[in-house]
Amino acid sequence: DLLHYFPVRYSESSEIKNIKDLVPGDTASIYGMVTNLELSKGFKSKIAMAKATITDDSGSISAVWFHQPYIAKMLANEMQAKFTGKITEGKRGIYISNPEYERIDKAPLISGTNLFGEAGSGMSFPIYAETRGVTSKWLYHAIQKIFSSGILDTLTDPVPEDILKKYNLPAIKTSLVWIHAPQELKDANIARKRFAFEEVFLIQLQKQKERLDIEADPAFIIKKEPEHIEKFISRFPFAPTDAQKNAIDTILADMKSGKPMSRLLEGDVGSGKTAVAATTAYAVCTSRPKGQDYGTLQVAYMAPTEILANQHFESFIKFFAHAGLTVALITSSGCKKFPSKLNPGGWTDISRSQLLKWVANGEIAILVGTHSLIQKAVKFKHLAYVIIDEQHRFGTAQRQKLARKQGDKQVPHLLSMTATPIPRTLALTIYGDLDLSLLDEMPAGRKPIITDIIPPTKRDATYEKIREELQAGRQAYVICPRIDEPDPEKEQALNAKSVKEEAKRLQKDIFPEYVVGIIHGKMKPQDKEDIMADFYAHKIDILVATSLVEVGVNVPNATVIILEGAERFGLSQLHQLRGRVIRSNHQAYCFVFSESKSDKSMDRLKALKTAKNGFELAEFDMMQRGAGQLYGRKQWGLSDLAMEAIKNVKMVEAARAESRSLLHADKNLTGFPALKKLIDSKADIHFE
Repeated sequence: DLLHYFPVRYSESSEIKNIKDLVPGDTASIYGMVTNLELSKGFKSKIAMAKATITDDSGSISAVWFHQPYIAKMLANEMQAKFTGKITEGKRGIYISNPEYERIDKAPLISGTNLFGEAGSGMSFPIYAETRGVTSKWLYHAIQKIFSSGILDTLTDPVPEDILKKYNLPAIKTSLVWIHAPQELKDANIARKRFAFEEVFLIQLQKQKERLDIEADPAFIIKKEPEHIEKFISRFPFAPTDAQKNAIDTILADMKSGKPMSRLLEGDVGSGKTAVAATTAYAVCTSRPKGQDYGTLQVAYMAPTEILANQHFESFIKFFAHAGLTVALITSSGCKKFPSKLNPGGWTDISRSQLLKWVANGEIAILVGTHSLIQKAVKFKHLAYVIIDEQHRFGTAQRQKLARKQGDKQVPHLLSMTATPIPRTLALTIYGDLDLSLLDEMPAGRKPIITDIIPPTKRDATYEKIREELQAGRQAYVICPRIDEPDPEKEQALNAKSVKEEAKRLQKDIFPEYVVGIIHGKMKPQDKEDIMADFYAHKIDILVATSLVEVGVNVPNATVIILEGAERFGLSQLHQLRGRVIRSNHQAYCFVFSESKSDKSMDRLKALKTAKNGFELAEFDMMQRGAGQLYGRKQWGLSDLAMEAIKNVKMVEAARAESRSLLHADKNLTGFPALKKLIDSKADIHFE
């Protein structure tokens, strides 16, 4: 573990300065001789400290170790050492504050040469992330001790030799030496590249192995004539985009193969994922179970919230009303079924036990639901297709529960969908077990959304523009970063707009003639449902909300969205929020209110105006902020190295290709014991 605790950066000898060249504010390294060593106390503060003078050929500087009087006993007068610390200006001139030190035999030449007296880029000294009681210097020496024990010669390289050769990557022993004690920075970079590749390669092996395990079972073979599909699509109120047609064709081709499909469909809000899901579900539901000329194969559709599950239930009724298929809904609030005997054009409430009976005997063709779908009591007769909406809201285990749950021996096909734009390399890594389909174009007739970044001075003029939209009969969202006002007594209270106060202000001072409603995560589920229903029915004109509405709420008449405190949200999240108002062919507006004056924040927000789609934005955000910040490193258990590697599409694709060919040749990795051991040790890491 210690050998794999890599330096975060390197202090190069080219950073080493002559004492006469030191400037306050720098963090610098100097070589010199220690004199005037003493224990001391602060004149007013009475802080115990150690002090010394450090001298080189160019001059002298004081060194002060606050709260570390013991340093005076560890150093000795006339000792030569390298010191690294912050140069600080005090009343008596500059001094080096709390420097780290490393004993050396003799001070090297500095100007233009490296530690070995040669001109060049210089040796690099590793700096490790520290924790209380464990310094970078302690780590450095502990690792050097391991090196001198000869243990490196006994290590087996987990990465097959031919793969290392193919990509010019160093073997494990060389890589460990180069990353911890590089002669030159380029050596450290090559070693980092090797370990980055190794990590992505291990993830890919794990994911591809999961994939092969699933593919070992047979799946339902679904063959639908193209004219059946075309007839179904022709009923849509819009012409499908090429991206939608491609996604449908790819999914139907997967379903013919006899192997279980595992596919991730990524597409911006409004790009038509539901239509792709409905068309492919239609192909499944109009197919018969094997050896039967009656009954239907079944589809399960899982959504993260009740609001969404209800919306999909209603939209599926519209899609399938003409086909004579039964569609049902299961949530913790209750169950519904379409068509109803009493009301053939509509749905009816039914008891849970009745619904479960019908699902178990195969009478329900499509079951839409929330987490309720994966409860033990829900048993399908012929579950052939599982669709998971906003799949990042569910853990891997929850997805697998549904995708492997069936009465038949066959495994259902799995389509995961997300409107969260994920950079391609990240998707290929963390969802390595899924094939990728992108919906990267919008339906014809959608006007591009007009996005404006509004400084505080233009707020009033913007409210007037919004009033014009409301007068034309449209509705608006206002998104705030928090629910309640911050407590002014608390330290570091984030001065961000809150839903409750903003709603009061808008109702009282800005739009008294319109109805303002609020919705946020602390409300009871039923209250949220009621508010959304009122907004949908236009009983509310302006809905003030947290980012709760980011996922899937569909109100075509809402054409304006205000994003308050926009710098507090990630770009992908802002983009998704903005997508709430491109649900119709009316012109939509997004007003980004930012209080931030930082250039970096403004550059990020400007990218919202210029990027063509969510994928472009996600790539921009990844390059600017790094994948770790962008998606939460903890969320996926990836190291900093792997997160950096993910910026490199060639590396990810190479790791994916190599892992596939290795597993096809040796599925259980019997010929690669070191690799197998390493994968088994990481088997409990889930990337979500």
